[in-house]
Amino acid sequence: MNDEMARGGPSNAAGRASQSDSARSVSLHDNRIDSRALFHGAREIIIAHGDETYRLRLTAQNKLILTK
Repeated sequence: MNDEMARGGPSNAAGRASQSDSARSVSLHDNRIDSRALFHGAREIIIAHGDETYRLRLTAQNKLILTK
C-alpha cells in the first residue's frame, strides 16, 4: 500500500471531485481497518487498484458491497 492510499487515497479516483476532498489517515491494526474510518460518514468509497476502479458501498442493512 503506498502512502497516498494509506492517507485515504485520492477521493476523486473515479474522476469525481467532491467537497470532502482532503487527505486523512486510516489506522491499520493487526492487518485490520475499521470500516467507519474508511467511510468517514459516507455511504460509498472509491478504491483504486492498479488500473481498475472499485466501489465499496454500505447498504441500508449495514452490509458491504464491492463492485467493479
